[in-house]
Amino acid sequence: MTNRQLFLDHLAQTTDFPLMIEIDHAEGIYMYEPGGKKYIDLISGIGVSNVGHRHPQVVTACKDQLDKYMHLMVYGEYVQSPQSQLAKALTDTLPDELSSVYLVNSGSEAVEGAIKLAKRYTGRPHVVSCINAYHGSSHGALSAGGNEIFKQNYRPLLPGHFHISFNDQKAFAHINNKTAAVIVETVQGEAGVKVADQNYFKSLKQHCESVGALLILDEIQAGFGRTGKFWAFEHYEIVPDILVSAKGMGGGMPIGAFISSKEIMDSLKENPILGHITTFGGHPVSAAASLATINIIKNQNLIAGVASKAALFKSELQHPAIKEIRNKGLMMAVAFDSFDILKPVIDRAIELGVVTDWFLFCDNAMRIAPPLIITEDEIKMACKIILQAIDDVL
Repeated sequence: MTNRQLFLDHLAQTTDFPLMIEIDHAEGIYMYEPGGKKYIDLISGIGVSNVGHRHPQVVTACKDQLDKYMHLMVYGEYVQSPQSQLAKALTDTLPDELSSVYLVNSGSEAVEGAIKLAKRYTGRPHVVSCINAYHGSSHGALSAGGNEIFKQNYRPLLPGHFHISFNDQKAFAHINNKTAAVIVETVQGEAGVKVADQNYFKSLKQHCESVGALLILDEIQAGFGRTGKFWAFEHYEIVPDILVSAKGMGGGMPIGAFISSKEIMDSLKENPILGHITTFGGHPVSAAASLATINIIKNQNLIAGVASKAALFKSELQHPAIKEIRNKGLMMAVAFDSFDILKPVIDRAIELGVVTDWFLFCDNAMRIAPPLIITEDEIKMACKIILQAIDDVL
């Protein structure tokens, strides 16, 4: 049986219409079918491959760690160099307040841990998040998510979750002395790259402080250089109480983290002890890959090129069918009139060798979030193919 048939017969499906591209290997910004056809990955596996596929330094770090050990013990008991070194490297990118790192396996798990931490530290029952937010698919993360289509058939979800409009300071009235935390994407991803006004986050942080609520910023998509800063909150001159990361953090390996002050994080240690537990969180191979990813971003100065590369995308993608391009760095949404136009364009672009996508809560916009290593020539080539796809469809 072919891999395609095994995929359909035995692998749990998420839709009735998977892309069905079979990949044999990948490197840099490219993915290759068994027959040799190559695709430009313009979405980085949905915000994951910020340093490209199989970056040599990430591969070397994984191999070196494999020669030492893999899983030893559940998280938090043994001193493991990959975890300790990664935690130090992460905190070196952050303000002093964010000094304690809890490593997990994914973005959803990081959100779950962050919400638990906020409730435990404050002793409060309520969590506020935004309409059209996406924080993951596990039960707590889905409760915080802000789109009813994805939630309605899984109710009842966790009680005490309330939703407000993003970038709306009038909605702060719903954040009160029963609110444990407000969890917000620094840039709304699945809503189609929605960017807040410059003073929104400062005002939100001030309001949270005034009522004693914690501010959790979800940078699962926006972190690790994607927006032109290492962390997107740096654009807004604030510091969250809890920061959530994953996706681009691992260089292609599964890992996530929630990060806070030692004072806040220590509340998980008692009453009860082991307030949050993970078996595979901070897996040493994933931690080694993440440390290598941080070093690549820094040493190759990848963040410095984000703004100019984003500007090049915007200048190259000029077409009457394109109505708007929203972005924060290389986190981009290219808007069309409707899904009926966008979907055939995406399908044709894939046929021509460029993989893009749409957004869960914004189905008239094309997702562009390439590896940060993409070159100007590769951007021009990808844009030329997208424009050809638009012309072929229209």
